[in-house]
Amino acid sequence: MTIPGAAASAAEATDRGSAAPVLVSVNVGMPKDVPWQGKTVHTGVWKYPVTGPQMVRRLNIDGDGQGDLAGHGGEQRAVLVYQLDSYRHWQEHFGWDDFSYGQFGENLTVEGMADDQVCIGDRYRIGAAEFEVSQPRVTCYRVGLRLGQPQMAALLVSHHRPGFYMRVITEGHVQSGDEIIKTQAGPHELSVADTDALLYLPGRDRAKLQLAVQIPALSPGWQQSFRDLVAEGDTAVGSPRQGDAPAWAAFRQLRVARVVRESTGVSSIYFVAADGSALPAARAGQYLTLRITGAGTPAPVRSYSLSAAPDAGTYRISVKQEPHGIASSYLNRKLQQGTVLDAAAPRGDFVLEDGTGPVLLISAGIGVTPVLSMLYQLTASHSDRDVWWLHGARGPREHPFASEAHGLLAALPHAHEHVFYSAATATERQRAHAASGRITMEALASLGIPTGGTAYVCGPASFMADVRDGISALGVDPAAVHTELFGALDSINPGLTGQTRRQPHQPPGARATGPLVTFARSGIATPFGGDRHNVLDLADACDVPTRWSCRTGVCHTCVTPLLSGDITYSPDPLEPPAEGEVLICCARPSTDIVLDM
Repeated sequence: MTIPGAAASAAEATDRGSAAPVLVSVNVGMPKDVPWQGKTVHTGVWKYPVTGPQMVRRLNIDGDGQGDLAGHGGEQRAVLVYQLDSYRHWQEHFGWDDFSYGQFGENLTVEGMADDQVCIGDRYRIGAAEFEVSQPRVTCYRVGLRLGQPQMAALLVSHHRPGFYMRVITEGHVQSGDEIIKTQAGPHELSVADTDALLYLPGRDRAKLQLAVQIPALSPGWQQSFRDLVAEGDTAVGSPRQGDAPAWAAFRQLRVARVVRESTGVSSIYFVAADGSALPAARAGQYLTLRITGAGTPAPVRSYSLSAAPDAGTYRISVKQEPHGIASSYLNRKLQQGTVLDAAAPRGDFVLEDGTGPVLLISAGIGVTPVLSMLYQLTASHSDRDVWWLHGARGPREHPFASEAHGLLAALPHAHEHVFYSAATATERQRAHAASGRITMEALASLGIPTGGTAYVCGPASFMADVRDGISALGVDPAAVHTELFGALDSINPGLTGQTRRQPHQPPGARATGPLVTFARSGIATPFGGDRHNVLDLADACDVPTRWSCRTGVCHTCVTPLLSGDITYSPDPLEPPAEGEVLICCARPSTDIVLDM
């Protein structure tokens, strides 16, 4: 279908702009499964025109649905609006002549209501229903899937034609031909296009950013994003706060000063700078990433939490030997004093925050390492905070740092120490003043832990999940519970369905010959090449857990620390990430690279 008026004259365009907006088409569609890149996407982006009066309700239009309610639909995003003028723009841009209403995933195709004129908080009456503009369209790869244009999410933003969502104020029937009547203007007159640019494009207008957080009609998710930008001094979307940049770029050489056996299967390794310079202080709880030459070819890259005082002048990691672990076996059995290894600067967001309230340091097994570093910091600062130390182990032979932690806690005036042994004799428990069993919900409840504190939890994934649930049920604010994951982060793959979680592996097919890409957290190193368009494509082929949404360099969901190497972008992201970060959805390696994923 050719969109009416695509070849309209300038005079006709002026007439359209001066006429009252009108509803051209109502479009609905239920979610369906669509094949995409060897996967299945559950999506409601396929919308089709319907005739006659249609009932608009709080959450959507009758007969309509969304496949991914985390990003689309719901009360804040009940109805998506797109304009005929934007249809005409894309028709000219692409040279297309086969558009049909609903093709941009919109529920209401309108004549008028341009993105640079409609403002957040504006209210409109259409037929018997009333609406309020709540936010711009969320950048999402699925509109590109619908149109056969993978870069469409980025184009919608860069061309300032995103479309927008409305919430339903008054339910009622609407139909094509209804006049659109503006009933109320939003505060501060911040247009949809300007709001979209504030989040996704560089060169933000600070005054508009301040106004955005003052608009009650703006959806909570966008309000929070703008509050974060204000607090962070307008850094890039998804980037760390200013001042959190790594202490050095790429890898530098560290020399092993000594290796100390801590317990059965755990050794501590102390590092100094190979060039004799002072090592920058880390933050308590951060980790060190090592390229472990000598442990294999290519050299495995692994990350280990720092386990000592963050400003001790040396770095200490403590490594548990894992069954069949190539890197951990080498570090525990073969590493010698004087060996030089490549190391990336300390990183990580699992860090001890300033404050005066109680601190809960809860760990199991080798998860003790980052919270031990936090305990060192609390002791060094002579903290008078209420400090709770809870650690679980099988028994004394698997309990590294027992006396070290006990000594640190003795120096704190308000410390509470509780150790749990799950497989120890009564004598061993008595000697260590340890309780029997594991750190369970019942055990936590019996201790009377403070509910107004901040918790730092580290250990196996199931342990962290159980502790988080347990202390939250006891009254600790879930937002105050921080966990550290040694492995890859959980995936964010909106819309994908029927996915089976697999261990990361080499990609299928013939081995490529391009630069080596190392996914440090996943333990995979593989050459780039073949039919991979970007690093995200390669990660997907390796079943490395990934995080993304737009896949075109807009949303920064895929932002990942680049530990070493150089990349190029294709296409260029609309806003570059912070230094030391990379958007894997449009990045291609130009040298060997190491990514913290």
